[in-house]
Amino acid sequence: MRTTRTFLSVTRLGAGLAAALLLGACNGERPAAAGTDATTPADAPAADATTASIDPANWPQPEWPFADDAELEQKVDALLASMTVEEKVGQIIQGDIGSIAPEDVRKYRLGSVLAGGGSDPGGKYNARPEEWLALADAFWEASMDTSGGGKAIPVIWGIDAMHGQSNIVGATLFPHNIGLGATRNPDLLREIARITAIETRTTGMEWTFAPTVAVPQDDRWGRAYEGYSENPELVASYAGVFVEGLQGKPGTPEFLDDHHVMSSVKHYLGDGGTGNGKDQGDTVVSEAQLRDIHAAGYVPSIAAGAQAVMASYNSFHGEKMHGHKPLLTDVLKGRMNFGGFVVGDWNGHGQVRGCSNTDCAQTFNAGLDMAMAPDSWKGMYESTLAHVKAGTVPMERLDDAVRRILRVKFRANLFEKPKPSERALGGRFELLGAPEHREVARRAVRESLVLLKNQGGILPLSPKSNVLVAGDGADNLSKQSGGWTLTWQGDGTTRADFPNADSIWDGLEAQVTAAGGTAELAEDGAYTSKPDVAVVVFGEEPYAEFQGDLSNLMFKSGKSGDLELIRKLKADGIPVVAVFLSGRPLWLNREINAADAFVAAWLPGSEGGGVADVLLQGADGKPQHDFKGKLSFSWPRRADQYANNHGQADYDPLFAFGHGLSYADDGDLAALPEDAGIDADATSGNTWFERGVPTTGFTLRLVGADGNAMDVVHPAAKTGDGSLEMSAINHEVQEGARLFAWTGKATVQLLSNEPLDLTRETNGDVPVVTTLRVDAPPTDGKATLSAGCGEGCRGEVEIGEALANLPRGEWTRVAVPLKCLRLHGADTGKLAVPFELTTGAGSRIALTRVTASTDFDHKLDCPTN
Repeated sequence: MRTTRTFLSVTRLGAGLAAALLLGACNGERPAAAGTDATTPADAPAADATTASIDPANWPQPEWPFADDAELEQKVDALLASMTVEEKVGQIIQGDIGSIAPEDVRKYRLGSVLAGGGSDPGGKYNARPEEWLALADAFWEASMDTSGGGKAIPVIWGIDAMHGQSNIVGATLFPHNIGLGATRNPDLLREIARITAIETRTTGMEWTFAPTVAVPQDDRWGRAYEGYSENPELVASYAGVFVEGLQGKPGTPEFLDDHHVMSSVKHYLGDGGTGNGKDQGDTVVSEAQLRDIHAAGYVPSIAAGAQAVMASYNSFHGEKMHGHKPLLTDVLKGRMNFGGFVVGDWNGHGQVRGCSNTDCAQTFNAGLDMAMAPDSWKGMYESTLAHVKAGTVPMERLDDAVRRILRVKFRANLFEKPKPSERALGGRFELLGAPEHREVARRAVRESLVLLKNQGGILPLSPKSNVLVAGDGADNLSKQSGGWTLTWQGDGTTRADFPNADSIWDGLEAQVTAAGGTAELAEDGAYTSKPDVAVVVFGEEPYAEFQGDLSNLMFKSGKSGDLELIRKLKADGIPVVAVFLSGRPLWLNREINAADAFVAAWLPGSEGGGVADVLLQGADGKPQHDFKGKLSFSWPRRADQYANNHGQADYDPLFAFGHGLSYADDGDLAALPEDAGIDADATSGNTWFERGVPTTGFTLRLVGADGNAMDVVHPAAKTGDGSLEMSAINHEVQEGARLFAWTGKATVQLLSNEPLDLTRETNGDVPVVTTLRVDAPPTDGKATLSAGCGEGCRGEVEIGEALANLPRGEWTRVAVPLKCLRLHGADTGKLAVPFELTTGAGSRIALTRVTASTDFDHKLDCPTN
């Protein structure tokens, strides 16, 4: 909805929100009140029954591996019968450790806590393992404390142990799933899961949110690397064994013992099939495609006894999965015989039509058993309790949800266990990154590498050579580990945070030196003596979830200029082996052409030595290990070929699913066409800042009161003079916005890598729209919004009074016409800085999105002087 207002006439309730309230009332839904966290998405039209209908009879029926257990049911029924309605509601609410304390668990009798990405003891991403375990004890003790009259029901702690216990300093970091998909080795996957469970237990958690069994169909999706493959059969071959590795085999003494953890298979259902590769988007496919492609991993997972399934953010034909009763209840629990419980994703219930983060009866009625309400747990508890008492959530549905949760806790014998630190592996921190664990991870790295080119048989390299190791990924453990590593996005870490890890440089340097060769590290390729060969390691920067979504598969060189670096070394007569780090296949024909050998290394994790094991010869001059990896995702022929998957009628990739050379193969490759199929220099469109981060082709910069500028690459930053500080906050999604606090006159800028031509938008009266929240205006009342293209080419508009008139603490979309910026001096045909916000001491303003758009709530009338 578009409304036109001056800032000076802003009302408490904007027209857009008013219309939403009216629409909700007309549809018989409970609308969110002004200022709440309603998040019903724009991509969620009413479901079309003709295209989204589900017939459970069409779905498979895996066998749940647990026979009826009268003794277990008696325990569950007896406990359930003794519980108050308040205690029952507590069991179905899960809060995040960043927003909940042990005392809250004691008071509200919550059934679970989680540590989401970016949530750590004391708010420290590098908290010591001892701090994690102590917090686990504190939550357990709170849940078992009956001094206030509550029942002793052990809390369960879930965590994103995504590729190992990757939240903990020193843990073994395995390759991300896309790399494991290339190994084609289910037995290896079982062992990786077993080790992950062991290291998770040392720090006190009983539950990991894994495995991800998405079947990504569009490689632009920022979560593609969380999937094993685009091929559902390959995903299915891994899913069950991974669950078994985590939990142990049902019916044996090892099942959910102190060496194993609960599994959550995720994200149910269709997360890998959203349109345009958009995270949390809409999956518009047939029921047969949803079943045969996207549900493939759930059949073996249920047969392996997975104790939890996590509902997905995505919609199916416009209906959010967190509210999709036919799929959650009729198919998953009914037809597919799933006997565990369904847990939500991070405030995913808040995206259901008519819901908010703190109120959603619909999600429980649809079949969700435990709501992940990380920072909204208290409101969700209170509203759900009210819904149960009013009958909006039937007592029968509440009892079913609680019964499912209690069964899992009894199966794991948690009622008989001591606190986490006193269990078999509690505090055994020597197991974090244990040598035998790291060796399995190193093997996984070796088996995941995919060789795409080996011109003239340049590989394997002699370790007796003079080897240059270059590129910004060569000695960069954050980059080689990717997202979900110590921090949510995998950024903001230091080398000291990886005490049990080897970078790719570490691995190469150790073996070359041991063999009598010489190794030199020079990120920019500036060698001191001419090498015999160069290994250039480069690739994507770390990302997670929507922050990795792309508009196409064009690889953009990093700050070191990866393509230029390879070409420069080649021009010096130096053979080049390119090692590419990424969470998906990308279009790199130019880089592949320029290099003599090209290796897709994915996101290998902590064991960079595994790369050296395959690239280097042994003492006998023969390969130490052969290349075994085979593509689990098709490699694109063009940058716009992002959804061309194995089995499709028009399948035409550059390198097909299953491709991967070995040393016995002819590695020569004819020159590849260097037409990307798109404008290689194009930016990501007219959205420059999305969900708290600059989009592809843009840089976020802070300029202090002293005039010194800094480019921002982490979720938190502060200018050198302290005049401007930025932090990550949640909005709609985790860390979906940035909060800026000024103590002096300072500036937030968005810079484009290439000048923007917005002439058409300017002539069409398109404004710059900023989605912001004003927590406090500047104390002197002054603020400006600007755009520019260099000296003498800058338009500035005063907005201080407008900011002061906006309601405090509420998100709104504010528009400043491009015509206005042009009128005041900006050449909108060549903007280098499309957005610049300058204000002073006292200001606290949060930003989540900046775009050129006709969709806004409030528009500034352009001043003429």
